[in-house]
Amino acid sequence: MNDCFICQKHSGEIKTAGTVIYEDDYVYVGHIDRNGNPNYLGHVMIDLKRHAPTLAEMTVEEAKAFGVITSRVSRALKESEKAEHIYALVSGNAVPHLHMHLVARYPNTPTEHWGPMEVYDWADAPMGNNQDVIDLCHRLKNYLENNQHE
Repeated sequence: MNDCFICQKHSGEIKTAGTVIYEDDYVYVGHIDRNGNPNYLGHVMIDLKRHAPTLAEMTVEEAKAFGVITSRVSRALKESEKAEHIYALVSGNAVPHLHMHLVARYPNTPTEHWGPMEVYDWADAPMGNNQDVIDLCHRLKNYLENNQHE
């Protein structure tokens, strides 16, 4: 799709923050990009590679891959980044190409900032620049590579 942000990201037409965390025939995993603004560290995107708008359009093979990597990346955020909870959100309102937001919630996050987007409103939220995102991506990638059978 020529006008799809996610398709353009996968083809390399658009450069985003960080680096690839994981990729296979069905899914692409990377960190969210906030267009040069500081990024909430641990806001990961899992994209279906094939252009499909919602969870309902996945094939069985895609659904298996999507589910397994969702679990593995969530575990990586908990183990590698010491997150205490992982939020998962599929909206599709802005970009009609299936992608899931995984958002880490870290210890000591005040309860009024619990929620996948509410964490951004916390004054002490772990925010970082592109190098911080790259470093986090490498840690998650290394965790996934070293824990393939979990």
